[in-house]
Amino acid sequence: MSVHSEPKFLDAGDAALVIEFGDSIDPMLNARVLALDAAVRAAAIPGVVETVPTYRSLMVQVDPLVFDYDAFVSHARTMIAGLDVASVHGRRWRVPVVYGGEFGIDLEDVAERHKMTASDVIDIHSSGLYRVYMIGFMPGYTYLGGLDPRIATSRRLNPRLMTPEGTVSIGGIQALVAGCAMPSGWHLLGRTPAITFMAQRDPATLFEPGDEIVFNPIDASKWDKLRRDAEHGDPIVELIPA
Repeated sequence: MSVHSEPKFLDAGDAALVIEFGDSIDPMLNARVLALDAAVRAAAIPGVVETVPTYRSLMVQVDPLVFDYDAFVSHARTMIAGLDVASVHGRRWRVPVVYGGEFGIDLEDVAERHKMTASDVIDIHSSGLYRVYMIGFMPGYTYLGGLDPRIATSRRLNPRLMTPEGTVSIGGIQALVAGCAMPSGWHLLGRTPAITFMAQRDPATLFEPGDEIVFNPIDASKWDKLRRDAEHGDPIVELIPA
């Protein structure tokens, strides 16, 4: 893990700044980001509009006509010195996934690359415990760490122009659940019938940074019913003990 000796405060235009803790993907580094995110939101600082946690940094979006930059940096340094990362607790979800076939069109290719069977890849992928590092890029786009290095696979040379919402994919050492249909260069292993982003739902995103995910392989015959249930508002995912 590479952690800055002191957090970096970086300008991001005239209406945001970024507080960067390091330059790697690591759960303890991410826990510091999430602890600061919670502290900033709880402090209700004048001029702070929204906070956006990422793998290794926290973006703070502000109203520049109200926000006092110097006062905020001083306050943030004090908060960072007293961060309690042990207080950052997420939930653990069991998420159904139909692997392979029309639901995961890259499963066989990934297996071939790693000289495995498709069943091997499914077993390895579904036996992992994945950390939700951040939600971003597109609505409900859930970036996950914890992919077994045995199936880590570089992204596609030619991204697809469109991939389905709910896709469960891998790219490099990362894994993800797609919250909406979008172009992607990641490898599609399967798809969940769960709807991870629903604009009219509160909260709109099903998962939050700091949560954990376990994937549960299901038969394709269960897709239609589970998808209907999800569309009617049932999350169809299960909270399990951490």
